[in-house]
Amino acid sequence: MKKTNRWLYAIVGCAVLLVSGLVYAWSVLSGPIAAEFPQWSAAQLSLTFTIVMSFFCVGSLAGGLLSSKVSQKVYLWVSAALFLTGFLLTANIRSILMLYIGFGVICGFASGLSYNAVLGTVGKWFPDKAGLVSGILLMGFGLSSFLVGKLYQTFTPDTLGAWRHSFVVLGIIAAVIMAVGGFLLEKPDADFVPPATAQSRKKYVNPVAEEADTATMMKRPSLWLLYLWSVLLSAVGLVLVSQASGIAREIGTGVSAGTIATVVGLISIFNGIGRVIFGGMFDKAGRSRTMQTVNALFLVTAAILVAALKLGNFPVLVAGFIIGGMSYGGVTPANSAFVSSYYSMKHYSMNLSVVVTNLLFASFGSTIAGVLYDATKSYFSVYLMIAGLAAVGILVSAAISLCDKRTLARRAAGEKVTS
Repeated sequence: MKKTNRWLYAIVGCAVLLVSGLVYAWSVLSGPIAAEFPQWSAAQLSLTFTIVMSFFCVGSLAGGLLSSKVSQKVYLWVSAALFLTGFLLTANIRSILMLYIGFGVICGFASGLSYNAVLGTVGKWFPDKAGLVSGILLMGFGLSSFLVGKLYQTFTPDTLGAWRHSFVVLGIIAAVIMAVGGFLLEKPDADFVPPATAQSRKKYVNPVAEEADTATMMKRPSLWLLYLWSVLLSAVGLVLVSQASGIAREIGTGVSAGTIATVVGLISIFNGIGRVIFGGMFDKAGRSRTMQTVNALFLVTAAILVAALKLGNFPVLVAGFIIGGMSYGGVTPANSAFVSSYYSMKHYSMNLSVVVTNLLFASFGSTIAGVLYDATKSYFSVYLMIAGLAAVGILVSAAISLCDKRTLARRAAGEKVTS
């Protein structure tokens, strides 16, 4: 397959990440489970997703640590086996602990492992389009919760316990696609030259790029500024996603539940579109313009949501969801492209897995937003939170630019950069 067009690897990677992102459809998947086990509180069920997020990070870290010793094929085959095991175990749960282990621990770990394997493998075929290809891959991952969630709702009967059969089917489908992906995905040979580079096409070149392993990368102030930016902006996105239904109900008091569900789904759709747009933008316009555009659009989102609340206008709210979803889509490809453009692809798998852990901290954003709403009984305070975090994001991105200028000045002076 190495002699075929490299975009075929991107297609295979998208298919794998589409099923790998199944864990992010928890809000949809959990509905029938909650109906069968009414004794389980909302907090207990919500903890499942927290566990998923935690073990997703653990799986990604494990993939990065062993990337030089274990083939990506083995990663995907292991992920396939774990996904099947996790979904089958979940389909037969009788206790909350079985749910935590089956879906939270096993499926979360498998998702992180496959995520790292796909991005680390396919990314090596596109050193000239790191942002664009990461955006395309992450679009598949981001759209999974929406597309698969809709299929799950459509084909799962309302009868109590019918969800168990659906989980078995989902587990089998995910395992097969991952296993096939393991057979098809390969890394390029050491002498591979991408077509765009060979033709000297114009693209953004990072002036402070270096080949850095994880230990070296973690000494760079710019890495930790990126990490902070990722926490802030991922938190903004998670706040929007987690509170979207409540926000829509507060403004659209006379709107049907079906319409609200569709409008909330627009966030996922434009999140996927935004990943491709901002990934391509990073390649052409560079890191600073991409990150600052994401920051600015989140500020615009907050302003539109405030206007929708003050005017009681549902169409204005829809516009806010579209722009907010697209803005959130810019965060993950910016992270991926930052790691590859600043520290090269050689240690990409491990370096990216470190950045991915920002989700552990960002996930608290939705919790804080819930506390703000409980205290004020209005989402206005949540909109202010979104605006505040985005504003800090502007300052952090500007600080990265200052670090870059300092690094260039020290290199020009012949000084070795060590911190």
